[in-house]
This record gives sequence, C-alpha cells and structure tokens, in this order.
Amino acid sequence: MEYVAVLLPSIVVGLLFWFAMKSIFNADKAERQAEAQAQAEADGRTAGPVDRSDPESNR
Repeated sequence: MEYVAVLLPSIVVGLLFWFAMKSIFNADKAERQAEAQAQAEADGRTAGPVDRSDPESNR
C-alpha cells in the first residue's frame, strides 16, 4: 500500500499534464483547420469569374 501512496501523486500530475497537452493540441488542430478553411474561402473569392469587358482582351 505504500507504493500506491508514493506513486499516486505522480500519476495524477502526469494525467493532468496529459489532459492539458491534449486540449492544447486539439485547440491548435481546430485553429489550423479554421485557418485553412478561411484561406480556401478567400482564395475562392479572389479566383472568381474574370470580367472580360476590357477591349484589350477581345483581340
């Protein structure tokens, strides 16, 4: 029983650290996905139809 009392605090701190790191990595992944989606939408808007009313383009 002494081993449990000695190891339990380290295990609890390790689990807390693991949950904290997991939440940080998940938040980073979600942020990267949102940034990629926003960038794709921005690229889609800028690559829209081209206005061909310019007389130079009718050659």
